[in-house]
Amino acid sequence: MGSFSLKAADIDAKWHLIDATDMVVGRLAAAIVPILRGKHKVTYTPHMNCGDFIVVINADKIEFTGDKYRAQLYHRHTGHPGGIKEQSAKDILTGKYPERVLEKAVERMLPRGVLGREQFKRLRVYTGTEHPHTAQNPALLDLAAQNPKNKR
Repeated sequence: MGSFSLKAADIDAKWHLIDATDMVVGRLAAAIVPILRGKHKVTYTPHMNCGDFIVVINADKIEFTGDKYRAQLYHRHTGHPGGIKEQSAKDILTGKYPERVLEKAVERMLPRGVLGREQFKRLRVYTGTEHPHTAQNPALLDLAAQNPKNKR
């Protein structure tokens, strides 16, 4: 009896489509990460990128629970001394790139390192309902119906 180890030629990546309208950010990110990593498959191998591709639409319509919409702060640094900048989730969602809130939530749940960066590249987030991945035939994944707490 030997242990099963997936080979690169055996990886079968599928495409999933998620509508993020009125979904809670943390619950949505926590549902996306295992699919990106491939942990939902029986052929999961920790050192291989065996996850699926995920397309998220309507990322500008995500929701926060409690007071996080106003109180959740995101920090970045300009690279200069004293150059730390902070924005609230409200500022980002009403700004130019509202999809970054969901991208940051997913990115921070993935492992750090080369494999985590490869897995993060399989996530595509769009603000509207249109996306350029219709040729891949993504299967609709209804996370809102799985648990009533997922949707506000």
